[in-house]
Amino acid sequence: MERAARRGVRELGRDAPLPLARVAARDPGRGRAQASRGPRADRGRGRAGSSAARNELPGARHPLRAGARVTKSAIVLHQFPFSHYNEKVRWALDWKGIAHERVDYLPGPHAPQMQRLSGQMQVPVLQIGDRTIAGSAAIIDALEQLQPDPSLYPADPARRERALALQRHFDDEVGPRVRCALFSVLIREPAYLCRIFAGRRSAPVRAGYRALFPVTKQVVGRSMKLFDARAVDDAFAGTRAALDLVAREVGPSGQLAGDSFSVADLTAAANLALLVRPDHPDMARPEPVPDSVREFMAAFASHPALGWTLEQYRRHRPDRRAL
Repeated sequence: MERAARRGVRELGRDAPLPLARVAARDPGRGRAQASRGPRADRGRGRAGSSAARNELPGARHPLRAGARVTKSAIVLHQFPFSHYNEKVRWALDWKGIAHERVDYLPGPHAPQMQRLSGQMQVPVLQIGDRTIAGSAAIIDALEQLQPDPSLYPADPARRERALALQRHFDDEVGPRVRCALFSVLIREPAYLCRIFAGRRSAPVRAGYRALFPVTKQVVGRSMKLFDARAVDDAFAGTRAALDLVAREVGPSGQLAGDSFSVADLTAAANLALLVRPDHPDMARPEPVPDSVREFMAAFASHPALGWTLEQYRRHRPDRRAL
């Protein structure tokens, strides 16, 4: 085991993404959208640019045109498997029926790889042909241009503005708090946390990632403020406020911004999915789940907004379209 761990540590240092041929699908970043000025970059681990223009590599000179011909194999999602911001992009791709590749990364070692790929250190990052886009809101905006139907943006201008405002609120205010609340529990379950992120990797890489966890714990803990009691209290309070917001704002149609499913519903449900266990493989968690995590989820389980979240998954979350 020790030998495997040492070999895994060496491999982590050059942890290349899995080859496309070996990955059935390619995610934490956060998406921010501006109702009037377009999407901004995600702000998860690390720092990202604040404008849509900074979400692309310098080589991506040509704007994406609606109906542009892009081969399926040219669409690649760089992701963490278990992440609400990455789940937003997976959901949008699947909602639009866009076949794509997925490349999984390990939190921590992913940062220099994303820096080389996209000029910032977060996932999700989507490659569409020679265009590279960082941030879930910017990616969804690009997908709306690439394939407008079915749309995630309401046609009515007022409802569209409302949907984008809700996306921005959940990305900027809710997502970090839900994540902090959950990870304040997960950080005390190192074996389980490593299984969440490295469970699909080889035995040496899993062992190496587990061996590096004391370092990863400090990095993740500082970036998410997991060791700040006031920040964690704020995260739990913000999570409950988000649940109350959804319960209050859902209309007679069951949606947040009009009569149809939109980016507002997708973003809210993807964020709140961390609090429940949707019946969808993209958000599946390893078994068995530690008692502390079960107790965390049980604390919110009776809230009607989580019933709404599960219903959004049942009604509107398609399976991944395989290549």
